[in-house]
Order: sequence, then C-alpha cells, then structure tokens
Amino acid sequence: MLDYHAKTMHSYLSVRTKSQGIDWDNQPKQFKIYPDIYRRITLEKENSHHRFFSLIGGITAQKSYPGVSYALRTNPSAGALYPSEVYVQIRGVEDFVDGIYHLSPSESALVLLCPLAHNEGVECSLHVNKIKGFIFLFSALYYRSSWKYKDRAFRYCLHDTGHMIGTLEASCLLVEKPYRIIYGGDKQRLNELLCFGRGELYLSSVIVGEEEGFTCKDFLIDIPPVDGTGTFEANALIEETYVQTSHPLGKKQMVIPYFDLEKEHFLKSIWQRRSIRELTQKSITQEAFDRIMHYITQPIPSDVDEEIQIYAVINRVVGMNQGVWENGSYVKMGDFTQKAGYLCLEQSLGSNSAVTFFLVGKSVQNYQPMMQKAGIIGHRLYLVSEYLGIGCSGIGAYYDAEVSDFLETKGMILYALAIGK
Repeated sequence: MLDYHAKTMHSYLSVRTKSQGIDWDNQPKQFKIYPDIYRRITLEKENSHHRFFSLIGGITAQKSYPGVSYALRTNPSAGALYPSEVYVQIRGVEDFVDGIYHLSPSESALVLLCPLAHNEGVECSLHVNKIKGFIFLFSALYYRSSWKYKDRAFRYCLHDTGHMIGTLEASCLLVEKPYRIIYGGDKQRLNELLCFGRGELYLSSVIVGEEEGFTCKDFLIDIPPVDGTGTFEANALIEETYVQTSHPLGKKQMVIPYFDLEKEHFLKSIWQRRSIRELTQKSITQEAFDRIMHYITQPIPSDVDEEIQIYAVINRVVGMNQGVWENGSYVKMGDFTQKAGYLCLEQSLGSNSAVTFFLVGKSVQNYQPMMQKAGIIGHRLYLVSEYLGIGCSGIGAYYDAEVSDFLETKGMILYALAIGK
C-alpha cells in the first residue's frame, strides 16, 4: 500500500481522537480569477460551441446559508471546496486564437493567458505530437481541500480531478468527440510553463483533437502567478506524495467507450446533477442496476490504465438478493445494510441506499491515475443515476481497514458511493 494512503486512513478510533479543527478565519477563496487585462470570451449556453466548455465544471446553481454562500457546479466536490482548475490549449479551431486559456467558472468565460505561435505548445511536455483541437490541463489548488480535510485532502483532489474529467467526457459525448487522457508527461515542467504559484499542482491532461504528425517546442507564459486561494498553509505530506507519484507507468487503454443515451435527456441530467444528502430506503430495479453497471464499466481511454474493482453492496434491488456483488457474481450473501452504513463513517447514506459501492485498487506506482479513474467512474455513476431518476452521493470518508476486511481484499479502498431514492 502507498505510504500516503496508509497514513491517511480513517478508523473508528482516529475519527474520535484526531483533532480536525477548521480555521474559519483562513478559509480559501473558491475561485481563481486572472486580472482584467486578459481577454475574456464569455460562454453563452445557447451557443453549442460555447456549451462544450460550459459543461466542464460550470456553475449550475447558488446555495446560500446564514453567513455563507457557494456555487454548485456540474462536478461534485468534497465539502463543495472545488480544488480543481482547468486550462485548455486551443489550436486550429474556428473563432479561437491559438493559445493557452483558463476556464473560469465564476465568470463563465475562457480567459486567454498566452497566444501561441504555430510551433509552440504543451505537447513537448506531454510527449505527444502536435494537436489540432483541444488539450485540457487539470490542476489542483490543494489548500482549498486541506484547509478542511488536512492530509487526506490529496485523495479528494484526485477524486475531484477525476470528476472534472468526467464532466469533459460527458461534454464530449454530446458533441460526439473522442478523447484520451494523458497522465504521464513532465509535471514539474508543466507547473512552470503554466506559472503555477504556491500549492497548485498539475495532475493530468485530456486531448480532444487530432495529431498532426510533428512536434512542438516549449513556450513561456510571461505572466506573474495568480493567487487562487487567498490564504495558504503548505502540507509537506501532500507535496511529497505528489512528487513521489508523478511518474506513472502502465499499459495504454485506447478503446472508446460506448454510451447509448438520449442526448437531450442526458444534457438535462448534467445540469440537474446533485449530491443526495438523504436516502429513503426505497428500492431500484435490477434493470436499472444492470444499466448502471454497463455505463460505469465502459473503457476509459488513457496512456496509463489501472484496474479498479467495483464492489456493490446490494441493499434494495428488486430481483436481486442482498449481498456483496463484484464482477457479475456474489462475494458473500446476506443483509449488510447496517454494516455498509457503519463502514461509511456511520452515515445513513450507506445503509439507506439501494446500493453502496466501494472502489478498490492496488497500484502504488500509478496512484494518481488510479485515484482519478475512481473519480471518473464516480462521475459516470452520478450521471447515469440522475438519467435514470436515481439519486447518488460520493462518500470520500470511510473506515478504510474495516472496509478491506469486510470485502476480504488487500487493495486500497479508493472511493465509496451510494445510490438510491
């Protein structure tokens, strides 16, 4: 097991003895905003070309409570803290200057940071040929999450990045564009090229475009770093783990996923997606469960593919026995509704669900890709559940070792999610 993953495990004792005080006077900013001197392209939802970008982490609603308000987006985020940032290199696309842009959800805009010459681009640092189209670049401002979740926050940053990639996958589905994820590349160089300041870490890229058969050279964005959090406290464990896990190795997965979904209905599902806070012990059908499993197990094209086991605690599915289900068969039979709730830090979501999922992986070398893949699978689960009229909620906190014992696995527990009505 990766040392970081082991050090950030929850247990019945740890959640009751470790201090998790939150410094409310140093709450980080929710948005990174570049100065007004940079050109903006306002994204109009009615413009199909612009909507492709609006669906990628775009704001869907505003929530207000006494003393606090925050924006909900197309991607879920642990604690609604949204550590992920998105940049995009655009080349050879009508109506866009070739350049590096920041996708700014608070402004619903693309911000042009740096125009590019025809032979410049991030391709050199990603070790790919020149791309005509889009290269999306995902980073995390980890203090937005570590402010609340301390050392465990790097897990959530990786989940959130996976969810953000999931929003891009969904947008690609609507416009019928293929994509592939790049987890490799020179991360340190990309941090420098994009002028990231304190605590912003480049994690992965997604190519939506075509190779043109020759290479590009590096470029320089001659801009000062922009503070994306307003306040900051360094976390040595997170930064050390980032460096330790920034050199993935593995096999490629180039098979394109297939989703048989009606586009207008799916578009509504993207905008309406929410994290359910309470489930009511109602059942779903086996047909819905089978369709969900077909959707979330579709291939994810990338340069580093890691196997993730999907365990489903079947609580309330009409036509299916209760028990723990994995890869088409039961691992164990029985009523584990209360056990599932207990394992999810005694949250009723785990016990009142129709199904509670646990995602499990084993790779130490490819920890970043593996955790992001768990987030992508989680995002697929959110969207197909919404599409079918079923609620979903991601659960990033659980009793790690006890979940492993219950599932009888030596793998790392990557993520938990609950679905139901």
